Amino acid sequence: MESSDNIVMNADEVSRWLRIPKSTLYKLCKKGQIPCTKIGKHWRFDRSILETWFEEKVREKNKK
Repeated sequence: MESSDNIVMNADEVSRWLRIPKSTLYKLCKKGQIPCTKIGKHWRFDRSILETWFEEKVREKNKK
């Protein structure tokens, strides 16, 4: 059984969730600016890690 906290997402799902083009998502991955793992030639994303990363980005922006 897979926990909902450990769902692995692909680039299509993450780009829809963040509402950004896949090309932008790939640039963020290559620059190490978003938490991701490359498996073979595909980028994969852990949803719980992404949610934490996103919340931190929102907090950083709100501090400014």
